[in-house]
Amino acid sequence: MLDRIKASMPSLAPAEQRVARLVLGDPRAFANLPISELAERAHVSKPTVVRFCRSMGYDGLSDFKLKLAGSVSEGVPFIHRNVDADDKTGDVLVKVIDNAVAAFLKYRNDASTFAIDKAVEALAATYKTGRRIEFYGVGNSGIVALDAQHKFFRLGVNTIAYSDGHMQVMSATLLGPGDCVVVISNSGRTRDLMDACDIARRNGATTIVLTATGSPLSTAGHIHLAADHPEGYDRYSPMVSRLLHLMIIDVLATTVALRIGGPRLQPLLREMKNNLRTKRYA
Repeated sequence: MLDRIKASMPSLAPAEQRVARLVLGDPRAFANLPISELAERAHVSKPTVVRFCRSMGYDGLSDFKLKLAGSVSEGVPFIHRNVDADDKTGDVLVKVIDNAVAAFLKYRNDASTFAIDKAVEALAATYKTGRRIEFYGVGNSGIVALDAQHKFFRLGVNTIAYSDGHMQVMSATLLGPGDCVVVISNSGRTRDLMDACDIARRNGATTIVLTATGSPLSTAGHIHLAADHPEGYDRYSPMVSRLLHLMIIDVLATTVALRIGGPRLQPLLREMKNNLRTKRYA
C-alpha cells in the first residue's frame, strides 16, 4: 500500500501530495488520528483528506485507514524470499509457499474494494444486457485469461478469452457500448494488450485492466484492479504474479455470481454439476 502511494505521488494534486507525505511519514499515526488533526498536520482541508483516499482507490477515509492499519500491522509482514541454487527441496517448498501466502496477505490489506465494486458492477451490467465479456492476456497472463473465461461462462455469461495479439485487436474492433473487456498483464507494458485496450475503449466498451500500479496499462482502462507484488515482471517464469491474478479473478467471479444471483443461476449450476457426474468414474 505504501509503495502504491509512492508510485502515485506524481499524479496527485499538490494538496493531496501533502496528505500522501503525511501517510508515508508515519502510517501508524495516520491510521489512528481523527480527520481534523490529519487535515491540520497536512495543512489541507478535511475534504482534501477524503479526496486523497478516493484518489488512491478507496471508498473514503475509514476504508483507507482500515487497509493502512492492516498493511503496517505486525504479524503480517511481507517477506519475499528468493530460491537459491543450493536450496534443498524442503527449502524450495517453504520459500515458494511463503512467497505466495505473503503476496495474498499483502493484497488482502491493500486491495481497493471501491475498484473491485466498480469492476463487478460493469461485469454484472454486461451480463444482464447479454453483451460480451472478453478476457485478454498474453503469455503467462493468457493462461489467467483462459481461467477467467472458464469461470465466467459457467455463469451463463457470453464470454471468450484471447491470448493472440492479432485476435485481440480484431475482437476489440468488433466490441461496442455495453461490452466489457478485462485486460490482464503482469508487466502492464505489453504492446499488443495496450493496442487492444485502446481500441476497445475507443469503440465504447468498458475496459478493466488487471495489472501493476504505475504501469502504462494501469491508466489505459476505465477501471484499474491493482495487482502489486515484488516479483519482477522480467522473470522467465512468474509464479506469485500468476497466483495473485488467479485469486483476483476468483474474487470477481464469486462477487459477480452473488450479484447476478436470481432464481435462474442456482438451478443452472446444479444441472451442470449433475450432467458432469457422468464424466467421472463412480
